[in-house]
Amino acid sequence: MNIPSFHKTYLDYLNQHPFSGNPSTLYAPMNYILSLGGKRIRPILALIGNEIASGNINHGLEIAHAVEVFHNFSLIHDDIMDNADVRRGNPTVHVKWDMATAILSGDNMLVKVFHILSKYNGPEKDRILSNFIQVSTEVCEGQQSDMDFSSNAVLPTELAYLEMIRKKTAVLLGCSLQCGFLSGNGSIEDSQLFYDYAINLGLSFQLKDDFIDSFVDAEISGKKQGGDILEGKKTWLYLKSLEINDEETKRLFQLPNSDEKIKAILLLWKSLKLDQLMEEKIALYDQKANEILHKINEKGYSTLLLSELSSVLTERKN
Repeated sequence: MNIPSFHKTYLDYLNQHPFSGNPSTLYAPMNYILSLGGKRIRPILALIGNEIASGNINHGLEIAHAVEVFHNFSLIHDDIMDNADVRRGNPTVHVKWDMATAILSGDNMLVKVFHILSKYNGPEKDRILSNFIQVSTEVCEGQQSDMDFSSNAVLPTELAYLEMIRKKTAVLLGCSLQCGFLSGNGSIEDSQLFYDYAINLGLSFQLKDDFIDSFVDAEISGKKQGGDILEGKKTWLYLKSLEINDEETKRLFQLPNSDEKIKAILLLWKSLKLDQLMEEKIALYDQKANEILHKINEKGYSTLLLSELSSVLTERKN
């Protein structure tokens, strides 16, 4: 199988397992958020891990589904906290329905994650459940750190920012691949390598998202260029900008939100060569991921699928 075939396999499974119950108003938003598309990187990673371990794909699909439901639960709540109106070009759940329904639907999705895992009868059930519990806590910690950083009273260090995106984004990718591998009865010891690979992939992925937001035209990325700037997010770019030119960075960010503000900040960042510095930072995590892939390959596992996925994510523009 290849990446597109894994994508299709999971979508077929998703469509065959809609949520239902009474009242329907609780379940409709859950199916809605899952229907909005996306790259489905997390379930694909779970299926790849299962395939590499030569496992039963049905076990891999259960893990893939638990991961994707968890991810979308977090998106519902993130959109509420960020006051976001749009998700993947469509109204967010709290906009389409209301705040209370969105909160309850998100809560119920988290419950359903552990319902899915409770029914899982494949290899390493207890270890997989333990991993999900640990990751659930870390994702919440990462989200809280992100919210704390949004306060003007808190200026994170670069190390603190990277730890935040590790928890908010990378650990779920790590859990996806590691638990998929374990669902195929893969070695517990070797599963750590798969986790470490996906952590570096996740750090690269999030930094690439921030890069795309600022340096890729809206016609290519499909979203407004400079959105993070208008939201005042303390991204890696913002922190580096303060480090190199504190006074001008603060002055520009205090301007009223406008396209002119975005242009001025991007002009500053390019003059400081932050686009190049960020590409180098992304490349560093890609290199670390590739080094781990080499170790995985030395242990006799095929890394073709992971290499294919890495290439897709590295070359993406949206």
